[in-house]
Amino acid sequence: MAKRIVAALLCLGLCLGLFTGCASGQDPAMKGWEKYTASWFDVFDTATTVIGYAESQQEWDRQMNALHEDLRQYHQLYDIYNRYSGVTNLRDVNEQAGAGPVSVDARILSMLAEAQEMYTVTQGKMNIAFGSVLRLWHNYREAAESDPAAAQLPPMAQLQAAGEHCSISDLILDQASGTVAFADPGLQLDVGSVGKGYAVEMAAQAAQARGLKSAIISVGGNLRSIGHKPDGSLWSGGIQNPWTAADLQLGQADPYLCAVELQDMSLVTSGNYQRYYTVDGKRYHHLIDPDTLMPADHFSAVAVLGPDSGLADCLSTGLFCMELEEGRALVESLDGVEAMWMLPDQSIVYSSGFEQHIKK
Repeated sequence: MAKRIVAALLCLGLCLGLFTGCASGQDPAMKGWEKYTASWFDVFDTATTVIGYAESQQEWDRQMNALHEDLRQYHQLYDIYNRYSGVTNLRDVNEQAGAGPVSVDARILSMLAEAQEMYTVTQGKMNIAFGSVLRLWHNYREAAESDPAAAQLPPMAQLQAAGEHCSISDLILDQASGTVAFADPGLQLDVGSVGKGYAVEMAAQAAQARGLKSAIISVGGNLRSIGHKPDGSLWSGGIQNPWTAADLQLGQADPYLCAVELQDMSLVTSGNYQRYYTVDGKRYHHLIDPDTLMPADHFSAVAVLGPDSGLADCLSTGLFCMELEEGRALVESLDGVEAMWMLPDQSIVYSSGFEQHIKK
């Protein structure tokens, strides 16, 4: 965990330099506004930074206190590993829903409902019911981090047995009663492909409703922009170079492939450099293909640009596990969504409109 936080801090520090843009005209409604920042390390086990503009320190602090609290609550609700006093979260759901319906917060139900829809959109490549398989990979990765010399792969027989309990149709959501149940007692949820993105989107929308007009939110590299800067320029975020990211150091040349301009948009990247371990000299990352039960090997990374952070989070995982042409067809069918595929041979493929957003 410490290594991941340090890597996130290094990445974030470099990425902050990309959050600039060319002025396109002063916004009179933001005249005199100052730039502020906020950072936290207690949500979604990663570094969170917000950069933005406000009319005063007092207003900025009010907005950030509320945003932080929203993200903290979503983190607790969507956590599958830990319990929190007074909170029924996804750990409780995983432990109890196989025996009968569990009453949950509406924020859990709405996220799970979106994930069900995205399972269909991604043709099953983004599957929150895949938790039993992902837990095996998680446990073997954690063991390898503790003792790299003893690193092993999960036995295929165990993966296949776990894979028998991953049907999304066994996830039963009852919106009227506010409950979640599992038709298969062996079902386990893992929302790593949607929870953070969905939370960022909901928290950003709530902040906008409270009057936040100019900010960019980075939660572990998941970017969500709000509005534009006082000088009229757009926010921008960097797409990390996946072929050098594993050994990222301060001062390294070209840590980012490009910067993408954002206005009320999200940028989410899934890559094989984010969480992985090594067995016999080969890297095994955390993005597992539901069909093979092994890490997907089509790409080094996939970046998704879209109007909704939850949608972009789901798509980045789904596209990473899909063949290129299949993924391109999916992206081209979705309004307002663009993608950038980074292939193992260090070539790059863009959807038809992605390059229009790259900062010149």
